Amino acid sequence: MTVRGRWVWAAVTTVALVLGVVVWSGATQDRSRSAAPTVGVSDDPGLSVIVPGRPGESARVRPADEVPAIPTGAHNSLDTWYVQMMIPHHEQALEMSELVPRRTANPKVAALAERIRASQAPEIEVLRAWLEARNLPVEVAGHDHSAMRGMQSPEAMRRLAGSRGAEFDRLFVEMMSDHHAGAVEMSIDLLKVGAEPVLLEFANSVAVEQNVEIGRMRELLGR
Repeated sequence: MTVRGRWVWAAVTTVALVLGVVVWSGATQDRSRSAAPTVGVSDDPGLSVIVPGRPGESARVRPADEVPAIPTGAHNSLDTWYVQMMIPHHEQALEMSELVPRRTANPKVAALAERIRASQAPEIEVLRAWLEARNLPVEVAGHDHSAMRGMQSPEAMRRLAGSRGAEFDRLFVEMMSDHHAGAVEMSIDLLKVGAEPVLLEFANSVAVEQNVEIGRMRELLGR
């Protein structure tokens, strides 16, 4: 792994640990997710921490007592807005990726979609936990998510779902490249105006990793 890759891994892992994304094991496994998670990591041996995987890897569960607690910093309204917007942004990327297995015969496109699912699904849980830990709403009433940078229109999503083979591959890669570019712009904007250091590290990791994936997708298109 490169130095940059190690830094990105550390940044994303730190976010997960700081926000205290936890799952109860044993008898408490079915506990309702509606309760706000604890910020920081508990010493309770019955707790585990969900840690997002390195790029291309699935999330892992580690015992909470293996991880030291790390304090969170102050946040501002722009931090909150970024998190609230990045959740539906990631969700659309997952929606697009879930179309891939039944529509492509290209193993490189399938691998790309799997990397996206493996990284962004646990990140959504991290972002939700960030809001819940601060008693902030996950949903923004009245906001049109389609206006966000990189978000694909309902018409484009229907066209993607209705395509197959090489046509699907082309549409998927083009749309996901545009989608990633929007996330990169949003993350770079937060780096200019955000306040919470750990969230800024998260935004930086999103910008770095999705820029890397944009380059890979250009190669898939032969550009």
